[in-house]
Amino acid sequence: MMDRARRRVVVTGLGTVNPLGNSVADTWAGVLAGRSGIGPITKFDATGFSTTIAGEVKGFDPLAFIGAKELRRLDDFIIFALAASRMAADDAGLVIDESNADRIGVLMGSAIGGLQTIEREKENIMKAGPRRMSPTAIPAVLANLAPGNVAIHLGARGPISCVVTACAAGNNAISDAARLIADGYADAMLTGGTDAAVSPLAVAGFNAMRALSTRNDEPERASRPFDAERDGFIIGEGAAVMVLEELTTALERGATVLAEIIGTASTCDAYHIAAPPPGHPGAARCMDLALRDAGLSPADVDYINAHGTSTQLNDIYETQAIKTVFGDHVQSLAVSSTKSMTGHMLGAAGGIEAVLTVKALNENTVPPTINLDNPDPQCDLDFTPHRPVQRNLSVAMSNSFGFGGVNSVIVLKKFDSGRYS
Repeated sequence: MMDRARRRVVVTGLGTVNPLGNSVADTWAGVLAGRSGIGPITKFDATGFSTTIAGEVKGFDPLAFIGAKELRRLDDFIIFALAASRMAADDAGLVIDESNADRIGVLMGSAIGGLQTIEREKENIMKAGPRRMSPTAIPAVLANLAPGNVAIHLGARGPISCVVTACAAGNNAISDAARLIADGYADAMLTGGTDAAVSPLAVAGFNAMRALSTRNDEPERASRPFDAERDGFIIGEGAAVMVLEELTTALERGATVLAEIIGTASTCDAYHIAAPPPGHPGAARCMDLALRDAGLSPADVDYINAHGTSTQLNDIYETQAIKTVFGDHVQSLAVSSTKSMTGHMLGAAGGIEAVLTVKALNENTVPPTINLDNPDPQCDLDFTPHRPVQRNLSVAMSNSFGFGGVNSVIVLKKFDSGRYS
């Protein structure tokens, strides 16, 4: 259990680029409207692919954040991270200068890194030989160059790292960043996740695993977590970043506190490279440990943003894990999967879901699970079908699970100024 003497960690800024919108405001409006961000793939010719739909970022202008010359040297996953980080820093009113740069760090999650660059440069070599390889290709590929470029752009000289734990990476990154602040290694961190893997290799690879939906004729209805007719996840792209700060530092500079991170945990199933075990005991243990870290009981939680991928096993086993942890409280627990609207943004999933969980707490609104037309009898919780629900929310949990059996959970709470002394 977390030492109660640890420093308190709060959220002061949010930023995102994702299939629903290119700002937090646009994204939240899409959530409230129950809008899908899924459509036909435009980033490459998907003719002949089993899946021809994805959650692509749309209408995004990177030149609003990055110069044209630098833009040509960066992979999309880095560009998305830079944009989301700038938005989060601006939202927090966080100015990094000589007075605080050494105490501000960057910690991002990415499942795949610069896959688009890898594919493009391999084509260049095959067509024109190795001398056509770009000298900026390797820096555009490395996953840690997302936080690296963010740190360079913003001038953050504190702790820097990149978590690469598949689809749990964004959640893991936020958890690790919160611990760095709680333990005194930093006063503020920009943290979240980023990925841009709507590419031939990723789509073909996930198709080969039979992991993706092939509901190509109904893209907006294809991501349907917990529905009996679900047939796989929809790959998405984008980034979501939050600014975390030590409480007194945030209050002293007059920051608006959006939420408090009060518990984190990570576990491993040690079972299979891709599939969760029946009942998902590793996920249940992770949720239980996060609650213990927060000093809470299951009955204290009002809402869970579920991992909810729209795959057969994950949705059933996550339901079972939630029942294991929350017992009779599941009858009054609100749950939803925002992947029904954003698709599965891989390493960025935990980032966007944490951002939306903060918004849910702030707005006392449970985001919907859209496309939940015919609930799977084995997925029998209150998954908030179709429309958002107004509800007084105080404590919320965000779940992320990934290949390799990784489980990561964070617990967030509305900021209570009365606890501050």
